[in-house]
Amino acid sequence: MITVGIVGGTGYTGVELLRLLLRHPNVQVNVLTSRTEKGRRVDDMFPSLRGHTDLEYSDLNVDELKKCDVVFFATPHGVAMKHAAELVAANTKVIDLAADFRLQDLEQFEKWYGLEHACPDILKDSVYGLSELNRDKIKQANVIGNPGCYPTTVQLGLAPLFKQAEALVKPESIIIDAKSGVSGAGRKASLGMIYSENADNFKAYGVAGHRHHPEIVEALENISGQKGVFDHILFVPHLVPMIRGMLSTIYIDLTDAGDAADLQSLYEQFYANEQFVDVMPANSSPETRSVRGANQLRIALYKPQPKKLVVLSVQDNLVKGAAGQAVQNMNLMFGFAENAGLAGIGLLP
Repeated sequence: MITVGIVGGTGYTGVELLRLLLRHPNVQVNVLTSRTEKGRRVDDMFPSLRGHTDLEYSDLNVDELKKCDVVFFATPHGVAMKHAAELVAANTKVIDLAADFRLQDLEQFEKWYGLEHACPDILKDSVYGLSELNRDKIKQANVIGNPGCYPTTVQLGLAPLFKQAEALVKPESIIIDAKSGVSGAGRKASLGMIYSENADNFKAYGVAGHRHHPEIVEALENISGQKGVFDHILFVPHLVPMIRGMLSTIYIDLTDAGDAADLQSLYEQFYANEQFVDVMPANSSPETRSVRGANQLRIALYKPQPKKLVVLSVQDNLVKGAAGQAVQNMNLMFGFAENAGLAGIGLLP
């Protein structure tokens, strides 16, 4: 049994973390912080947790966090890096669900997040927490940068193509057309997120540039071992009027070798032993509702014409795209069964 702290327990990812951890057989949640709700019972704010916890929110107290085996930061960007060094020195592991430890390129981090990194030495030793692709490194890590939601769908959607000795695709051709439910924007009230702005509406955002673009580029460079070939891929996210769910449609030009390859078999073999990645039959249409509430990502492939590939990748942005992947990383770090606390089936209908 390990002890856990959650910093930022009132946001959507924070409460999703708590929901998953409360049913984890190897975890006891001892600390749950909030900047605004000190002393309030969690089940008062989130009645779905009534009967499952008597935790109350507390102020962030680093001395209390240092008593935990692992601390999750479900906070705005910039919070985790202020406390990571002190926690690591106390042998407390850190899993950050914000962007503080996602990008190794400090210049890109400062450009896109407008923050000077507070602990670049810790960043150098941190591990990018894409569980299926960085499993061995995650097992040895003290600090994890949990991937962004969009980058998770893209990396798992493309990884089999770039793990081959032969060039199967033209990297510069990649177009990522991604859609997310509004919970991806967080729980803080803002005009663009209110019901009357989103219901019966569908819109693109971040078209001129989105902070997940450099994360996607850096991650694909690491997966493929190729530098500089992904800089000009196109990534456009969209907001759809639903709470949970994410669908990335990825368009790719194939090389002659890629056109001749059995890509369906390639994907099936690549993910054959991955319980949280489901490769559907060719020409399927994965739906966001099939993964609602589950730590699951589903992929389907289409070849609509010669030398063209379409990859469809769906997940619950709050689970496999955030809290579930964070718990999966924790399981790897502490030697637990990788599916501990994560065996839930998607809620459909």
